[in-house]
Amino acid sequence: MTLIKSINPYTGEILSEFHSLSEKEIEEKLSAASVAFSNWKDTDFTKRAELMEKAAKVLKDRREKYAKIISQEMGKVIKESLAEVDKCALVCEYYAENGAKFLEEEPISLPEGKKAKVIHQPLGTILAVMPWNFPFWQVFRFAAPTLMAGNVGVLKHASNVPQCSLAIEELFTEAGFPTGVFQSLLIDSEATTKLIEDDRIKAVTLTGSEKAGASVASAAGKQIKKSLLELGGSDPFIVLKDADLKKAAETAVKARMVNFGQSCIAAKRFIIEEDIYDEFLTLFVNHINKLKEGNPMEEESDFACMARPDLAKELYDQVDKSVKAGATLLLGGKEPEDGSSSFTPTILTDIPTTAPAYYEELFGPVATIFKVKNEEDAIVLANDSEFGLGASIWSEDKEKAERLAAKIESGAVFINAMVASNPHLPFGGVKKSGYGRELSRYGILEFVNSKTVYLG
Repeated sequence: MTLIKSINPYTGEILSEFHSLSEKEIEEKLSAASVAFSNWKDTDFTKRAELMEKAAKVLKDRREKYAKIISQEMGKVIKESLAEVDKCALVCEYYAENGAKFLEEEPISLPEGKKAKVIHQPLGTILAVMPWNFPFWQVFRFAAPTLMAGNVGVLKHASNVPQCSLAIEELFTEAGFPTGVFQSLLIDSEATTKLIEDDRIKAVTLTGSEKAGASVASAAGKQIKKSLLELGGSDPFIVLKDADLKKAAETAVKARMVNFGQSCIAAKRFIIEEDIYDEFLTLFVNHINKLKEGNPMEEESDFACMARPDLAKELYDQVDKSVKAGATLLLGGKEPEDGSSSFTPTILTDIPTTAPAYYEELFGPVATIFKVKNEEDAIVLANDSEFGLGASIWSEDKEKAERLAAKIESGAVFINAMVASNPHLPFGGVKKSGYGRELSRYGILEFVNSKTVYLG
């Protein structure tokens, strides 16, 4: 068994320690999930919705408690943690209200008066491998549609947020969900691979790094099991010369600094037309400098630290290599102390194509800013990436913005707004940002058997 530590990244304090599950305990969890599914799949939507509404209520009633756990385990400032808990309640309510409608039978009229229909049935036990950066939201955007569809879920959460993992299981239990419908498994990567190989696991979803996604997808593929991947992003934020520049710059800072830059859909590459480049840069720097660093538990803090010391070190190495490759360090770039999760907001410009900052995802508070001649060059640069998760484009000419949005290679494009996940909107990427969709009707259909029934 492995010792799993919950460590406060801001103070370095060990909050709690847990032992990973033994093989016997994992077997007990899987057996419980199978038993639960045999009943849960036949539970009517009204009952499922009632329990999902109760889960939303537990989230609302205990938002301060859960927000505190989030902030203490991964360093998110408390106001963002509170917003994350609120969003989890929202997605529970969304699927409680819409789940049955999304899964209604679909009649099909055929030639010569023949008829058929499509019915949507749950698959069984679904494994979710989830990340630390939004330790509640990432789980709930999986759990709400998956459970409402009649599946049961088992969660392998990131090793640095074990208290979040256990709190979510406890939450579903308190809401009244039957035993085994949702369970958290404190296990390591090796045990996760074995879990995917187990016949009782019918599909797997992962949100995380490209490397983790490739590993999980490979393991699932060998077993001919469906997988859904939401991986990294290097989202472009395009500002054209006819944009509302002040609003664009202010939003750009929010889009880069959300969750201290530790977000797949955080804007990372700022692509600015040359006519407004200097003005945008001035505004952007001014907004960055206004942000307040502080203890994550203090309401006035805008940012605190990264989630782990190794992540801060890795991000600094990317910045350092980029500067050595020829990029200009406009702001920040200070090397974090050994063992520290602190990081200084950083801006890079004049970035050559050989620099890590050009072709890698920078998962933290580092903005890369590019100057382009025109909108055509902006689109070319936006698409010059292995990733394709989200994109933002700013222009007062809405017709032009929509035309350009269609040319961007990404799972979503937001016009005159920062990219954000929303229960009403399908969420996912293309290229190395993954495949499949979460949220909206698309999300609940990912883990069902859409069965054709021909009516002879």
